[in-house]
Amino acid sequence: MDHFQIRDGVMHAEDVNLAALAKQVGTPFYCYSSATMERHFTVFRDAVAGLGDGNPLVAFAVKANPNLAVLATLARLGAGADVVSGGELARALAAGMPASRIVFSGVGKTRAELAAGVEAGILQFNVESEAEIDMLAEVAAAKGATVEIAIRINPAVDPKTHGKISTGGADAKFGIPWERLPAAFAQAAAHPNLRPVGLAAHIGSQLTKLEPVEDAIRKLGDLARQLEAAGHQIKRIDVGGGLGVPYRRDQAPPPSPADYAAMVARATEGWPWRLMFEPGRMIVGNAGVLVSEVILTKEGASKHFIVVDAAMNDLLRPSLYNAWHDILAVHPKTARTRATVVGPICETGDTFAEDREMEDVAAGDLVAFMTAGAYGATMASTYNSRPLVPEVMVKGAEWAIVSQRNQPAAMLALDAKAPWL
Repeated sequence: MDHFQIRDGVMHAEDVNLAALAKQVGTPFYCYSSATMERHFTVFRDAVAGLGDGNPLVAFAVKANPNLAVLATLARLGAGADVVSGGELARALAAGMPASRIVFSGVGKTRAELAAGVEAGILQFNVESEAEIDMLAEVAAAKGATVEIAIRINPAVDPKTHGKISTGGADAKFGIPWERLPAAFAQAAAHPNLRPVGLAAHIGSQLTKLEPVEDAIRKLGDLARQLEAAGHQIKRIDVGGGLGVPYRRDQAPPPSPADYAAMVARATEGWPWRLMFEPGRMIVGNAGVLVSEVILTKEGASKHFIVVDAAMNDLLRPSLYNAWHDILAVHPKTARTRATVVGPICETGDTFAEDREMEDVAAGDLVAFMTAGAYGATMASTYNSRPLVPEVMVKGAEWAIVSQRNQPAAMLALDAKAPWL
């Protein structure tokens, strides 16, 4: 469910007219609905409440949307943060997410990033290699701190999702092979500044089938019992995130949070450990749209092109993953056409939709790329010297620009000519 609805012949974000908003902020721009992300978070939080030891942590995957207003909205609802860089850690803290609810994941944390996490006093590092165990131990010792860690395993589970967002296969770069877990746990326990207390796994993103997730969770439980039998203390198990969202309105929806929670309850029955979840996309995906204006239409040899002012640098997913986003007219049209929707960038890959049946929009019309709240603005770039687009948040009838458009002059100010030029 989202709060982007047609009202009086025009799409609204909650109570804000998107066509009127476009006149105020210019196109393209991202628009986020507070009500949608609040609802999605509370539905997920309530669905998993009471599982494990009864006090689960829902740590929002900051990589999905690191906008400060988004994070602050979720922090007020009790969300924690799953961060994967020093920059994300700084954003989570600035948004009001307490260090006691922050988990630091990532396969390539630098010493400086590890030090930042230690200094902040975060809840847990999810360590992804034997080399990182030793690095973190050295950093913690230098800081005179003892830190709690979970070891992320690679469970060798096929998540049945796109290859570029699959993270749990046997040769994925993430985590360590599950067979090496006992030795890695013993290695960590031997360091006086590390306290290994948990396990973690995350098999992929945009998951639409629950069976692979259940397999991974059950494997985590089996491994935790083996570690406890070997004398280690287990306090927490991070089961990851990745629950999919409905990108196409003409297809059956993926499993709901209630379906997911029922599976987790079944797979973790009798577990005494605290559970941790890392939802991202399912919290913010449907909470955002990218609004763009049609520049012109043109005819190719056999294709009808719709050229919009948004481009692959603004929304990379279609180019990177061949991902689908529904494209809807802000003022709905009854006439239909078959069109290829492209942006202005000088790349063939700057294509949002190929030969798609859609509303027959023309120059000057506004379109909304739906379900763009996750992995949209956060993956944007300034390719072709195009500015990053603004991000707007809506709450009821109010709206605010929560990330400014970076103007060409500001981009130029970051460059400098070499002394010899």
